[in-house]
Amino acid sequence: MPATDATAVPTRPRRFNGRIVARYLLLTLGAVIVLFPVYMAVVNSLLLPSQIAHQPPPFFPNDPQWHTYPDAWKAGHLGIYLRNSAVQTIIIVAGQLITSILAAFAFAFLEFPLKKTLFIVFLMTLMIPFEVTVATNVTTVTSLGWFNTFQGLTVPFLATGFGVFLLRQAFLQIPRDLKEAAQLDGYGHLRFLWSVAIPLARPAIAALGVFSFLGAWNQYLWPLLVTGNDNSVRTVQIGLKQLLNTQLDQINVSLAGTIIAIAPLIILLVVFQKQLVRSLTAGAVK
Repeated sequence: MPATDATAVPTRPRRFNGRIVARYLLLTLGAVIVLFPVYMAVVNSLLLPSQIAHQPPPFFPNDPQWHTYPDAWKAGHLGIYLRNSAVQTIIIVAGQLITSILAAFAFAFLEFPLKKTLFIVFLMTLMIPFEVTVATNVTTVTSLGWFNTFQGLTVPFLATGFGVFLLRQAFLQIPRDLKEAAQLDGYGHLRFLWSVAIPLARPAIAALGVFSFLGAWNQYLWPLLVTGNDNSVRTVQIGLKQLLNTQLDQINVSLAGTIIAIAPLIILLVVFQKQLVRSLTAGAVK
């Protein structure tokens, strides 16, 4: 009779969990619904204009027209517009991260008069629609001589109440014992912020960076109001509109330009997806 190992733990057959399968099926269905318009935009960008109007529309290009992408790049001057959008977005993201981190740290760890009142004022700014302040902001930017400049494009968006609120909540999750221990080790406020608070709040900071990038990159109304008719500082969203107006009979070229414009957003979401998930689920599990 073969010897048996007394320490062996009996294994149980894995049970088929219908709930998990149902959740994955539901998530897969949601992903298909969300990504299907993007897929159709890619397909239509590779079709001839006459093929796009067919009913039902083709779901796969049998003879892809790859030339639509270089055509869109040249006709829409997308190189200039993408550069302008990149400069605008980098300045806005950097400004929002810096101001939000400093303000959130002050609201989370420092004591000063009217602290709660000022934080409520920050939150109240989230309730003011952009359309309410756009006329005043345009007048201010014009009076400062910032019309058709990157200053006019970026300065009104260098601070955000949402970012302050998000990072303050992340900093409040840091144990106070760490702050006291850092003070005993001789850490000042800025050193504690840089060496302890920011590394611990990295998921929330990354999420804020992604949200800021999406908001800045997709702006259309504000760049349209504060830029001139030349292409020196106009952004890619305006370029797409001009491309559509000049390529009315070449809808595939316009769709190719749209795919080029959203490519940086897709890359950003793929790179920072883990930080986004960690930030959105922070606090759900202790």
